[in-house]
Amino acid sequence: MENFRITSDGIGTFRRDGFLIVRGLLDETEGQRLSDIARADRELAESAYGRKDAGGVPVMLSVRNELSDDIYSAIARSRRVVETMAALLGDEVYHYHHKLILKEPRVGGAWEWHQDYGYWYNNGCLLPDMGSCLIAIDRATKENGCLQVLRGSHLIGRINHGTTGDQTGADPERVAVALDRFERVHVELEAGDAVFFHANLLHRSDQNRSDDPRWALICCYNTKRNDPYCESRHPRYSPLEIWPDERVLEFSPPAT
Repeated sequence: MENFRITSDGIGTFRRDGFLIVRGLLDETEGQRLSDIARADRELAESAYGRKDAGGVPVMLSVRNELSDDIYSAIARSRRVVETMAALLGDEVYHYHHKLILKEPRVGGAWEWHQDYGYWYNNGCLLPDMGSCLIAIDRATKENGCLQVLRGSHLIGRINHGTTGDQTGADPERVAVALDRFERVHVELEAGDAVFFHANLLHRSDQNRSDDPRWALICCYNTKRNDPYCESRHPRYSPLEIWPDERVLEFSPPAT
């Protein structure tokens, strides 16, 4: 999206709902470039691993703590993403990690209801002043297991989490009450669309039982004021160099 800038209305929506959908954050050319590179990425294929859902079906993902000279890092550093997240969270942000979710047709597993802060709390982060930007590489629909969120559930605060399959899920009793009190939204996206969401927002996704893949890039951020007090698997604060949006198109798929 050329010259995208977050508005006060968008900030208000995020703070009320816990999420904000941005259509066309990547334009068609950028989105196709991301898809082409990801699908030709041997390192991505080799580093991906599974997390089984409650039914024993794995979700494949690849997590990267470090930024490098690639298209994923160019997006995670991009002005349109970083400045938007900083405005939504009300502070300077730094790169916490980024990951690719690889839900293949008919075999992609579910993510159980959880809050990202349910994980990150244990990494020495005192505050839930954290968030993620999910960018659709493929069209995301109910049929292929799109993100589901409970509108406004970030206002509940942190919920205790425990083991569900190979995953960490939110307390089922609290989730059941939240499902009665908050609107469930299926976040259906076209390729290149994005959703920014708060670390305390309850979210999940279903298994992919369709014939269509659902890949996504998720860029995660922490605020400077929330610098973790101890070492963990994700990094502590360091200033993030923001790149111009145009740098996304500097990267090309490997020659065949």
